[in-house]
Amino acid sequence: MEQGNREISLKENERIDDLQRNGYCIIQDPARFCFGMDAVLLSGFAVVKEGARVLDLGTGTGIIPLLLEAKTKAAHLTGLEIQADSAEMAGRSVALNGLEEKIDIVTGDIKEADQLFDAASFDVITCNPPYMIGQHGLQNPADAKAIARHEILCTLEDVISQTARLLVPGGRFFLVHRPFRLAEIIVTLTQYKLEPKRMRLVYPFVDKEPNMVLVEAVRGGRPRMTVEKPLIVYEEPGVYTPEIYEVYGF
Repeated sequence: MEQGNREISLKENERIDDLQRNGYCIIQDPARFCFGMDAVLLSGFAVVKEGARVLDLGTGTGIIPLLLEAKTKAAHLTGLEIQADSAEMAGRSVALNGLEEKIDIVTGDIKEADQLFDAASFDVITCNPPYMIGQHGLQNPADAKAIARHEILCTLEDVISQTARLLVPGGRFFLVHRPFRLAEIIVTLTQYKLEPKRMRLVYPFVDKEPNMVLVEAVRGGRPRMTVEKPLIVYEEPGVYTPEIYEVYGF
C-alpha cells in the first residue's frame, strides 16, 4: 500500500496506526505486540535536549524513537530490539515516515549493547522493559508478547548495567516500570552509579493504587530526588484527564 509518496509493504495481520504527531504513523501487528500507554507516558516524561543522541533499549515497534523524534530536537535516535521480526517491522515504520536519516533500528541483545555501541556514546537512554519476573506460568516463553512482558531475555539489572556503560557522564536514563519493583529499581540504579533524580507515580483513577512508575536517573548525579505530583489517567471510565490528552498531543 502507499502512504503519502512512499510505498509500504504490510505483512499478514499488520496495520498502520496514526500517531497523531507530525503526521507520523506506525506499523503494528496485534498478534505480536502493540504499544501501550506506558510507552506514550515514557515519551512524555523523558527530557531530551536539542542535539542529544538517544538510545531506546528494547524498542519493540519503535514507538518511543518515533514519538521522541516528533516531540524533541534530538540529533539522532537508535532503537535496539532483540526480536528480528519486531526490529524489521520497526524499520519499516521508520521508512514509512521518511526518518531513515534520524532513526536507526538495530537488531541485538540488550545484554550485549556495550558490544554494539561505544561506551559513553548516548546523552539519553529510555527503556520500557518487561515488568514481570521470570517465566512463572508462561505457556510459550518464545511468544513475542511474553518476551515483551516477562524477563525472559533480559532482566532489570541487565538494562541498568548496560545503561550505565552507554550513557555519557551526566547523561539521563528514563524508565517506566511497575511500582511493586520500585525498591529494586532504586537499589539497582544506585548500585550502578545512576542517581535517581525524579519519580512520578501513575494512577488509573484518583482513588486507585498506582500501576506504573516513571523514573529519571542521572549518571554520576548527586543524591536528591524529586517526587512529582501523581499522574491520573482517567477522570471516569473511558474519559482521560486533561494531562493525558496533553501527553498524547490532542
